[in-house]
Amino acid sequence: MINYPHVASMVFGVPLFATPALVTAVKSVLEPHLLGRARSEELEPMQLVDDQERAAKSLTVSGKVAVIPVHGVLVPRRGVITNTCEELVSYEKLRSQLDAARRHELVEEIVLDFHTGGGSAMGCKEMADFIRLVAQEKPVTALINYAACSAGYFLAAACSRIVASPTSMTGSIGVIIETFDMSKAEEVAGITFNTFFRGGHKNDASPHEPITDQAVIEIEKRLDSAYKTFTESVAEYRGLDVAQVVATEARLFSAEEALQLKLIDEIAPAQDAVNAIALRHAASTRQGGGRRISAQAQSLQIQSQL
Repeated sequence: MINYPHVASMVFGVPLFATPALVTAVKSVLEPHLLGRARSEELEPMQLVDDQERAAKSLTVSGKVAVIPVHGVLVPRRGVITNTCEELVSYEKLRSQLDAARRHELVEEIVLDFHTGGGSAMGCKEMADFIRLVAQEKPVTALINYAACSAGYFLAAACSRIVASPTSMTGSIGVIIETFDMSKAEEVAGITFNTFFRGGHKNDASPHEPITDQAVIEIEKRLDSAYKTFTESVAEYRGLDVAQVVATEARLFSAEEALQLKLIDEIAPAQDAVNAIALRHAASTRQGGGRRISAQAQSLQIQSQL
């Protein structure tokens, strides 16, 4: 079990590869609890479950294709559904699923099914590099069905290729940090926090006082470092110049715009893309009239997961 202050520590004052809309959605749940304005019945702690258990249940293998969902808010470790109706999906879970698919003797191609506005910067680069490593052994297709933004696009860019649904949204190649200043609310409530510390930066961005110039400088450094990692990684994965990636200015793009910018490789409805993959692998091993029927049956088994 975790409490809301713990969740807040993963949202405020840390680099996020997330769309502003996603950050706002999470804040809308956290802020009432942090400010003591939530109703008592809303104070149920959010429950976490074991990643290995969830990974085993959600890996779908049909024929020679493994489909792994990448849905909701991306976090470093474990999670379930939040009361913002967003699923928490950890990089640890994705890594274990991807590794299981890599080792599966019947799997010839892996599909990552994306619908996410991003999430934590912590752990994202490591996960993307692992996708890249797996893609050297087996093709890994990113299926943007219907959003792969920020951290989601970071991971998608590392795949062998990217197929986006016609109405999908892609991009938001940027980083954001928000701090939380409760000092005025505490003053009104008559609450004073006395903080004692050692180390000049130990109390940077404290929520109990207005942010200092010193803290701003440190935050800017962290932003620059995370942004450099993001843009340079995408450029490397996609074979683009870093300047091209930076020039996107963290915009969101339609499928057509993303294709023109070479952020994706193909536009196709999700089910059509999976059908094509299933047919391609069936064709490599089957002969005669039963080949297409078998491949279509396999793709129909996958359909319920998309």
